[in-house]
Amino acid sequence: MLPGSLSGSSSNPRRPGPLRPDPGESDFPSRRFAAVLPVDTLTYRPPRWWQEVAVVAAGYWLYGLARNAIDGGAGVARDHGHAVQRLQERLHLDPEPPLNRWVAAHEPLAQAMNYYYATLHFAVTIGTMVWLFRAHPRLYRGARTVLLTTTLIALLGFYLYPLAPPRLLPGYGYVDTLVRFHTWGSLADPRVAERSNQYAAMPSLHVAWASWVGICVFMCARRSVVRWAGLAYPALTVFVVLGTANHFLFDAVGASVALGLGFTVQYALSGHAAFRPAPLAVRENPASALVAPPARQASACGS
Repeated sequence: MLPGSLSGSSSNPRRPGPLRPDPGESDFPSRRFAAVLPVDTLTYRPPRWWQEVAVVAAGYWLYGLARNAIDGGAGVARDHGHAVQRLQERLHLDPEPPLNRWVAAHEPLAQAMNYYYATLHFAVTIGTMVWLFRAHPRLYRGARTVLLTTTLIALLGFYLYPLAPPRLLPGYGYVDTLVRFHTWGSLADPRVAERSNQYAAMPSLHVAWASWVGICVFMCARRSVVRWAGLAYPALTVFVVLGTANHFLFDAVGASVALGLGFTVQYALSGHAAFRPAPLAVRENPASALVAPPARQASACGS
């Protein structure tokens, strides 16, 4: 019997080698871009729920601390608000005043939009993370990295450019629907307002998170109606934040820039797109050449 063959015993058995990405996969990072992170750390590892809960909870806690610790001053924030308003007017990109007045004239709609703004921001984002965790675990970490990175970039924007939202900007006829209709749990509630930075508006994190949700659903859902509903969600969010005078149109543009940077950072770290499954690992073994390679994995979610 030949030494080292698969049948029989060997006097000098070889221990299995370390795990390495499977080079046969179509999404192997080194074929596209040399990732910033070591290749060994990029292979797929099933996410553990308790680790993810800890990461998200710690991230949100730090975000809340940092967001509320940023104090650019009400005067500076209002000056920036006037500047944005004047710029949008010069560019004829100022839909907020007529839209806000129309929403304020229809109380049921204004109430619905206020609660949309106050609740769905968190509920839909968390629900999408849970769905990715359960249904698309090989995509989860990449998508989560995009979301966390986008949030950090937004914090930088809050620090560099404190901005009063239209509802807090006098002189343009904006109606603060949160105040007029006494929405529970909103930023207009003094108990909430005193613990929250009212001038963290550029970029709009509502729009950034909603756009992240929309892209995740469109890329990963199988049913066409669900995919298009995913794309409709950020568009509806833009309508809500403008109609309630919580954001300028330029805040939504800033959200798109922040999200784009989030995807760019994720790509730089991993060497592959966020919605390309993390490469599977194979264990280095001299006998592995005698084993047929596994079937090629799908290179995109939902396929």
